[in-house]
Amino acid sequence: MAQDQTAAPRSKRGLSAKLLRLTSLFVLLAVVAVYVPALASFYERWLADRLGRAHSVALVLDAAPQNMVPETLSRRLLDSVGAKLIVLKTGEERRLLASSDTPPMVSREVDLREDPSMVSSIGNAFGVLFSGGKGVIRLVGDAPMGGEFVEVVIDEAPLRAAMFRFSRTMLGMSLVVAAIGGLLVYLLLDRMIVRPVRNLTDKMVAFGRDPENADAIVVPSGSDDEIGIAETELAAMQRELHDQLQSKGHLAALGLAVAKINHDLRNLLASAQLASERLAASQDPFVSRLSSKLVTTLERAVAYCATTLSYGAAKEPAPQRRQVEIAGLVRDVREALDLDESAVRWSEAIERGLTVDADPDQLFRVLLNLGRNAKQALESRIDGPDPERDQIRVVGRREGAIVVLEISDTGPGVPDEAKDHLFAAFQGSTRSGGTGLGLAIASELVRAHGGEIRLIEGTIGATFRITLPDRVIDLRARAAERSRA
Repeated sequence: MAQDQTAAPRSKRGLSAKLLRLTSLFVLLAVVAVYVPALASFYERWLADRLGRAHSVALVLDAAPQNMVPETLSRRLLDSVGAKLIVLKTGEERRLLASSDTPPMVSREVDLREDPSMVSSIGNAFGVLFSGGKGVIRLVGDAPMGGEFVEVVIDEAPLRAAMFRFSRTMLGMSLVVAAIGGLLVYLLLDRMIVRPVRNLTDKMVAFGRDPENADAIVVPSGSDDEIGIAETELAAMQRELHDQLQSKGHLAALGLAVAKINHDLRNLLASAQLASERLAASQDPFVSRLSSKLVTTLERAVAYCATTLSYGAAKEPAPQRRQVEIAGLVRDVREALDLDESAVRWSEAIERGLTVDADPDQLFRVLLNLGRNAKQALESRIDGPDPERDQIRVVGRREGAIVVLEISDTGPGVPDEAKDHLFAAFQGSTRSGGTGLGLAIASELVRAHGGEIRLIEGTIGATFRITLPDRVIDLRARAAERSRA
């Protein structure tokens, strides 16, 4: 039923129907453009032919002695020209060479001694064609034998009849030629443009109905024209959308799995949190110090479990921003990475007293994801980690109203095939077996702060730069706080 519904409008408003109408219109315009000047040219040639015949008759009549030409011969000569009278003017003398019984009233005058414009010739030709053929034309042209001019009076009817015969012949031939040319142009355009566009449209409609079906992706024809380029670009766009839909499907499946284990995991973490709180009551300073860190880590883990599904729902909680000391946050990240038993070295260069206007938990997650990726990259070397070579470095500084954080490592760097989709879930993983969720989550959290995270090219290993701008605070409110302080 859907195909039948789309086929009916195509026959009325499709490209083929529009192309046929336009081709027919242009063919008619071409025929008119050829016919109109051709008719004017025929009109002038016909009059010139009659004037040429009048020249011959004028020579005969002028050579004969006066009043010596029989009336019957004079009429025959007039009939051969199709004229009512012929007048020859030489000098001051205007001589009537031949005339019918009653000279007719002249309705139109044409002087062939002048060079008329195409517009006037067309107007005169159509004036005769639609005059009804009852008028009389006074035709004036150059006279033979040194005369000043010869004047001929003829009926419009023979000219009009000749113009109709010429029009029928001209229009018939023009229509045949134009129809053949128009048909060839129509077939050529239909084959080169309309059919490829129709196929492209059908593929787009089919892909729109089932974008997860790889068979619905356009197969480029390989042509180098605009349609071929459009097919290639559409195929690339459809493949990218198809891959993204598959990734979204995987993400949805992951979210469903996390939803099933989220409840039990939160209960386990809650039990571990209670146990750690009991350890905090120990009198042993070492146990007390470790238990406080354990409590903080478990609190973050419980909070992460509470918001695990937010990524699958395509949203993170809004940042709860406040001034955070960078040095302390970086130390927490180092301890969470547990580098004491690792061969990977840690170094940091943080400006003294550097603070950032950010959500501490979300910024901790960003730095932890980047640090964990760097640690895994260094520990996954074929020859193993080397303390003299492998290092994770964190740099922090302020540039005006922007805080810049850089996390770099001396590992093998980011593969070229991962750079195009580095911050896309399931596509930007830099190691075998990875999901790429760490960088995707980091990018989302940084963008929620109005900042930016990107990979710095041309460095040893991988260097990620995070820029976090300060929030715009009302100056009047800040001034009021200072006055109260």
